[in-house]
Amino acid sequence: MAGAVDLSALRARAEASRTDGRQNGPAGGAAAPAGGPDSSAGAWVVDVTEQTFQAEVLERSLQVPVVVDLWADWCQPCKQLSPVLERLAEEGRGTWILAKIDIDANPRIAQAFGVQSIPMVIAIAGGQPVQAFNSALPEPQVREWLKAIIDQLRDRMPGIAEAEAAAGGVEEPPEDPRFIEAEDALERGDYGQAEAAYQRILDAEPANEQAKAALSQVRFLARAEQADPGAVVRADANPDDLDAQLAAADAELAADRVQEAFNRLVGAVSRADGEDRDRVREHLIGLFELFPADDTRVMAARRALARALF
Repeated sequence: MAGAVDLSALRARAEASRTDGRQNGPAGGAAAPAGGPDSSAGAWVVDVTEQTFQAEVLERSLQVPVVVDLWADWCQPCKQLSPVLERLAEEGRGTWILAKIDIDANPRIAQAFGVQSIPMVIAIAGGQPVQAFNSALPEPQVREWLKAIIDQLRDRMPGIAEAEAAAGGVEEPPEDPRFIEAEDALERGDYGQAEAAYQRILDAEPANEQAKAALSQVRFLARAEQADPGAVVRADANPDDLDAQLAAADAELAADRVQEAFNRLVGAVSRADGEDRDRVREHLIGLFELFPADDTRVMAARRALARALF
């Protein structure tokens, strides 16, 4: 599912309508921002239109997953599934947002998602579809589906942990002894041994987000020691040279020119396509992981990256 949906037309339509929205008030269906543990379910269940899709789905999905429920009045299975999703959204307490979309009233959204049957449920994270299912699944299966998404994204999406902490639902886990060897090597400046130790963790547990983030940090530190300030000049002279752009971004980040590094790679993403685009995107995401998730520069760059991709 990931990467298979082109949402650019919806983005353009939403942006074109913003001026009218500012003059005439909020577009219909917009709900209040996600709140704390005392908020009502209305904060976490949003009726979305073509005009509000950008703000309520794509932008919100930079913080927490947004689960899109595509439904219609005539769809009987939808009437079984939608209340289940709404109840689970209330239980989730802001760890994810439910975006309800009537496909009859919003045909362009249905077209963008390639809807052939409903109910259709799609999880969006970071502006991209990550998981989906078609059918009115039983509540236990829906619950497991949601849990798997939250567990997979918790360490990468700041809003999940914030919502869980606000609800008092998460305790700090004990330190994982497998990380001690890697951390000791990193403190000694032995990047090769630290990388090997983190890689062993990932070989045994590929979904370990802590190890992924640490591995990104170690690899960057190793690259930063070799960073050539002249890479920036070469990259500026050759904007289509991806190797030069990646090296220049590393050099800029090593010189604490964070915004310049992010802007460079967002621009490279917008110019590239296919495997080249994926390569630059993955490099940029690796740089994001070097900073706290709520760093304003990272948040702004994630929004810019979402725009470049869609």
